[in-house]
Amino acid sequence: MAFFKENTTLRENKLSHIWDTTGGLYDSELYIDGLVDESVVDEVNDNGTRYHMNPVLHRLSIKKEEEGIGFEILGITRLNRNPCHRVIIYSRENKFSYSTNQDKNIVSLFFHGGGYLNASPSYWKGFEKLKILDLEDFGLNILPETIGILMELRYLGLRNNYIKELPKSVGCLENLEVLDVAQNFMVQVPDIIWEMGSLVRLYMSDVICKKPFKIDVLQQLNTLTSVSFDNLISDLSGLQMLARLKKLGVQDLDGNAHVSKLFVSLFNLKSLHHLILRGHRYRNMPCLDDLGTLHNVKTLKLDGRLDRLPKRFPIFMSSLTLANSCANEDPMPLLGKLPHLEYLKLRNAYTGQHMGIPKKHFSSLEVLCIEELWNLRNLQIGKGAVEYLEKLEIRNCPNLDTLPEEVRSIRDLDDLKMVTTKTISTNIRNSRSISKIRFVNINP
Repeated sequence: MAFFKENTTLRENKLSHIWDTTGGLYDSELYIDGLVDESVVDEVNDNGTRYHMNPVLHRLSIKKEEEGIGFEILGITRLNRNPCHRVIIYSRENKFSYSTNQDKNIVSLFFHGGGYLNASPSYWKGFEKLKILDLEDFGLNILPETIGILMELRYLGLRNNYIKELPKSVGCLENLEVLDVAQNFMVQVPDIIWEMGSLVRLYMSDVICKKPFKIDVLQQLNTLTSVSFDNLISDLSGLQMLARLKKLGVQDLDGNAHVSKLFVSLFNLKSLHHLILRGHRYRNMPCLDDLGTLHNVKTLKLDGRLDRLPKRFPIFMSSLTLANSCANEDPMPLLGKLPHLEYLKLRNAYTGQHMGIPKKHFSSLEVLCIEELWNLRNLQIGKGAVEYLEKLEIRNCPNLDTLPEEVRSIRDLDDLKMVTTKTISTNIRNSRSISKIRFVNINP
């Protein structure tokens, strides 16, 4: 916990990957659930992918780590003689000379702040045992070619920087398990990266590759996001070789994409439980009716304009996010028939004024999130619908000025969150519909 900045928001996958990389004693996912139960971290969003640290416990973590395993934050904590874990907080006031004669024992190295990494090309030669290097949000422009000498590196976090090209030496990191180069706009990725057989998780977005992907050698791959559809479709035989793949993100889907071929390949991936499909920025997504053949998919996110919703969805799907689909037809009658759906999020997904949940629909739904439905004026809930709903969240629906009276009869509804106008906020707070809800948070 001390690796991260105070008051920061943590991604669940990053936290668990770091635990896994350091050889933690716990199942990381179960351990995070325990941290939530003990209020060490709080969930920021409803599907448990982002968390916020308790600030008091964060400071306690720093103190305990100083005393225990050789942890230091340059310029803040006391210096250790033989530190194993180091955090560097860079600012205009704190311009550290990063090179020291104590680097050979460093296992974890985190950079916070902003600016470029002011280090000589020979800087990395001292880090013989480095396993974790995190430069996320650092404002990095160039990753030096000498990064390739970190032969023990397991985790390389480069998310949300300004890197234009990964050096070819990244391919020399034979033990690298996690490479996160997402949110570096139009970053060039060399061909050598597809020969890194130790990769378990690979996060990308908006990458440029001069040659088609060769992914058949990535036999250990568990996570692959977000790969361009055109690059992926060129090696479908290689995709079928990824027997351990659990999460896949595909982007740049448009009406000309032959998604049926992709779905045939995904059908054979029995471990694939999480699927993200993103459309092209300015074009509609293709017909996705064949999604229903992917029986193993549990979590599905569709992000992009749709002419219509798929006729069928994965039968055992428990979580669905529809974003920016801008559908003209009310999605609730179709989605409400999904028997195992527990989590549903609609963000800019519907352009109509009226939305109705038919009676006895959504028999398993526990969380419903509605965001940015700008035209929505009326929400209706039929008798016996969403009877197991525990949490309702409505954000930025400025024309939805009332909640249905049926909300009062939802037995398990315990949590209501709304972000709306001041007038609507006052009206709903004074209405009878929310009188039985235990936790109510309505903000203008």
